[in-house]
Amino acid sequence: MDKLPLLTNDPWLEPYSEAINRRHRQINLKVAELTHNTGQLTDFANGHLFFGLHRSNHGWTFREWAPNATAMYLLGDFNHWKKNEKYSLNAVGEGVWEISLPAKTLKHGILFKLLLEWDGGGGERIPAWTTRAVQDEKTYLFSAQVWNPAMAFEWKNKKPPQVKNPLIYEAHVGMATSEHRVGTFSEFTEKVLPRIARLGYNTLQLMAIQEHPYYGSFGYQVSSFFAPSSRFGTPEDLKELIDTAHGLGISVILDIVHSHAVRNENEGLARFDGTDYQYFHAGIKGDHPAWDSRCFNYGKNEVVHFLLSNIKYWMDEFHFDGFRFDGVTSMLYTHHGLGVDFNNYEMYYNGDQDEEAITYLALANQLIHQINHKAITVAEDVSGMPGIASPLSDGGFGFDFRMSMGVADYWIKIIKERADEQWLMGEMFYQLVNKRADERTISYAECHDQAMVGDKTVIFRLIDAKMYTSMRKIDEDIIIDRGLALHKMIRLVTLATAGDGYLTFMGNEFGHPEWIDFPRQGNNWSYAYARRQWNLVDDKKLRYHLLNDFDKAMVHLAKKSKWLAHPTSPLVQNDHDQVLIFSRAGLIFVFNFNPTLSFTNYGFTAPAGTYRVVLNTDNKKFGGFDRNEDNLTHQTTQVGESTGLLLYLPSRSAMVLEKL
Repeated sequence: MDKLPLLTNDPWLEPYSEAINRRHRQINLKVAELTHNTGQLTDFANGHLFFGLHRSNHGWTFREWAPNATAMYLLGDFNHWKKNEKYSLNAVGEGVWEISLPAKTLKHGILFKLLLEWDGGGGERIPAWTTRAVQDEKTYLFSAQVWNPAMAFEWKNKKPPQVKNPLIYEAHVGMATSEHRVGTFSEFTEKVLPRIARLGYNTLQLMAIQEHPYYGSFGYQVSSFFAPSSRFGTPEDLKELIDTAHGLGISVILDIVHSHAVRNENEGLARFDGTDYQYFHAGIKGDHPAWDSRCFNYGKNEVVHFLLSNIKYWMDEFHFDGFRFDGVTSMLYTHHGLGVDFNNYEMYYNGDQDEEAITYLALANQLIHQINHKAITVAEDVSGMPGIASPLSDGGFGFDFRMSMGVADYWIKIIKERADEQWLMGEMFYQLVNKRADERTISYAECHDQAMVGDKTVIFRLIDAKMYTSMRKIDEDIIIDRGLALHKMIRLVTLATAGDGYLTFMGNEFGHPEWIDFPRQGNNWSYAYARRQWNLVDDKKLRYHLLNDFDKAMVHLAKKSKWLAHPTSPLVQNDHDQVLIFSRAGLIFVFNFNPTLSFTNYGFTAPAGTYRVVLNTDNKKFGGFDRNEDNLTHQTTQVGESTGLLLYLPSRSAMVLEKL
């Protein structure tokens, strides 16, 4: 057997070659097993076409998998929610239950559930494969709903070209309204998509789409995996959102949750057929100690079938262009990554790994790219396990990208713990560019995690209470000036050094104030902090739009120059002056993080030529002080055998120069 490229690319992995080769073999063996040696997972992942409720010319057919059940009944508006032998399902083998009904029995919009019985008990359940679940406004209980609209949705727009370097706008539909309520798919399509398009982001990452009982879970406690959350609107509304995004040239990826499931029995998969091991690990292994949720058993083919079919369903039915997999670290390790500091390679191969989960993730990536070779997949992993974003053929897991989660942690750490004068340029550059050379990464200064209650956004850490009193343009405040300057610089240096992609969370691009806190008992069920105050960025008397305008200019420059497709070359890392300079894609990025000192005729080596400023954080139109003339050109001079530039570097500012 030839040596896997993953091992060739990283000699430090050689001591763990046996484990890496074993994983690679297990993946290939599982694919062969599930596909009967064809390798076509697209033929295997069709459970959604068999299970659940389906309409045909002959009527309705419903199927469910529940191996421990001894009886199963449909309950609904059609039988007054009473157990009735007429609506009893038949056991047809291998734990599958089935019933066929005349066409007149069910109609669009009718509510229904399942009643399962097992030895020693029973209970009502939402069908595991339901594609529509709705919540009663009075009782708050969920029911499945027959969804068979008279007119099928008509897709109007082609999918955008493959995204090589994602510029991701992470968004939550429900909190995308300024009003004190849950926003809708339709409102997002009409009011938020145009904002994203104007800013220049080429990828939309939608959170909280899979149905979840508790709104405050941010969508990460999923109950109905195949049902788009009805609190935001209808499936057709979601399709319209995606279709409109495609028309704007924006790809749409789903923040998919396959790392765990809500433990609710009435709404979700927990104890669905009376056992705790139908979809999950039995006993304590099936309980997530930090998330109070249930952990899937990826070693069961039925579970793999369910989850892979879920992926194919979202791609086929809703035209999603890929996925961001949540909680990958939790999947990879039996300890879920809790309380573990991943500081050496031994941590990735010491027996604490869930190799069945690793196999599942590889299968998921293979399936996604079989369905659509242009699709993109992103792994949210904090552990840094090698191979996650390496091709399957190289011995990796097959993700296209992994999140550079340490970058956001770094920014929070230095903002919290160090005075501005103690920010070190060499350390900063290392932290920003420290990525595996054989894996593609996506960087971000902050995502939704940093915006949650218990944490603070970058702007809130920089400005804090002044946010409430001094964000008008007529106000003069040195804390506000510092906060706006660093907010722009942090974002620019993060995107400028990003490996292969960049992400921002909805509203953070303009410094949205405060945190995110969903309605809950502790805040008297308030929506005050579960919304986005777009009025702030639209008000030209306030400073928020200055940050928004800078973000737009920054993203558009990144797209125009395609700098994410090129390597980064350091030029200056001066800790004493707090000056950081590097080049990328023919551009020169100059940062002066010094809080008090500006430098005249600051010299550094640069390719010979004439340069002009194409982006300047200190430009007045971005809330700066116009301490440089952006329309001036800068000519290199000869210094010995080298050429270099002499620039004026205002304190706490950054600029990007382009060679003419």
